[in-house]
Amino acid sequence: MAYIEPAPIKDAENPLESMMERFNLAAEKLGLSDEVYNVLKNPAKQVIVSLPITMDNGKIQVFEGIRVIHSNILGPAKGGIRFAPDVHLDEVKALAAWMTWKCAVVDIPYGGGKGGVRCNPREMSKGEIERLMRAYTLAMLDVFGPDKDIPAPDMGTGPREMAWLMDEYSKAKGMTVNSVVTGKPLVLGGSLGRTEATGRGVMVSALAAMQKLKINPFQATCAVQGFGNVGSWASLLLEERGLKIVAISDISGAYHNENGINIQEAIAYRDGNNGTLEGFKGAEKLNDPMELLELDVDVLVPAAVEDVITIHNVDKIKAKLIVEGANGPTSAKADAIINEKGIMAVPDILANAGGVTVSYFEWVQNRLGYKWTAERVNRRSDRIMKDAFDHVYEASIKYDVPMRIAAYIVAIDKVAKTYTFRGGF
Repeated sequence: MAYIEPAPIKDAENPLESMMERFNLAAEKLGLSDEVYNVLKNPAKQVIVSLPITMDNGKIQVFEGIRVIHSNILGPAKGGIRFAPDVHLDEVKALAAWMTWKCAVVDIPYGGGKGGVRCNPREMSKGEIERLMRAYTLAMLDVFGPDKDIPAPDMGTGPREMAWLMDEYSKAKGMTVNSVVTGKPLVLGGSLGRTEATGRGVMVSALAAMQKLKINPFQATCAVQGFGNVGSWASLLLEERGLKIVAISDISGAYHNENGINIQEAIAYRDGNNGTLEGFKGAEKLNDPMELLELDVDVLVPAAVEDVITIHNVDKIKAKLIVEGANGPTSAKADAIINEKGIMAVPDILANAGGVTVSYFEWVQNRLGYKWTAERVNRRSDRIMKDAFDHVYEASIKYDVPMRIAAYIVAIDKVAKTYTFRGGF
């Protein structure tokens, strides 16, 4: 399944305010000065463009394109481009800031960026989408660049769109510049290991947390909600390392087998069944898919959608460890109860950062003009994810805060210190 860099869900009210709540908690713990707080709170650059496109019916339609660079303190900005009908500036600003913290928490030399075009790609032809992506690229020629701002796929875009972006940018520069974008097809400079990158990061985070909690993986059970790219890879890789995956789910429902599900069989069945587990015989289908979250397991991996762990079901959760493969699977109110119950939760900002880590590796390989083996990509990604977990865990002990706030503390502290060393304004 195609890989895209995970990006946080948008808050129904205001995604910028939602992100700022956690930022404010971490900033308070760190005792940030007003100067640094205000610099890190506000995006460095916001660009809004109009994109007139000739549609297949011959009429001209004008689309709005946005690119926000939240920070370039650590290095060039990094972040996806989403094509969606409800893209708006506050959302893109929140996503860009979130990318800053995500890159910082795994110690990657990038700032955060994010882009979007307000459109509905499901109602557009391939030709219309291509013309729109090429127009967006031309409008952002002064923004994009391997040393300035490196886009990637997001909602509504994928390797195909990134290939068009690279081509249009390269034409304008008069030479091939494959390092201007990540998430490209392999033949255009994409990286091996990219497809499984996020699920692999979930696996590394889960094992690191289990070590802290003294849970033996060869005696542990696990339930994984969501069986798309992240969930299926996380399931497979955790199973390979000894865990018994007793439940999985997708849009068709949740499937439970207390003796363990054969994940390779489940993936093969899904891939040969129009991408769904409907009718899978290797487990019993639960009456209510949400029952998966309440099973008596050691490890719970929510890797589907946002807000699945809420105040309505958090009391029924029996897992000792939650590792967030999805973005925002735990509501803020449920978060507090999880902490009271003593359940460790590895937050999305850390657990699913394996994706942006391998995107960074793609950029490095493009700059070197040399391809790494999948084994080298995986080895280096695993090390980065393990180191990031250790730093966040240490911060949670030092500041006596949950792992989620500790992740923001690690990220914001890194950016703030770099800003100070560079001299500020």
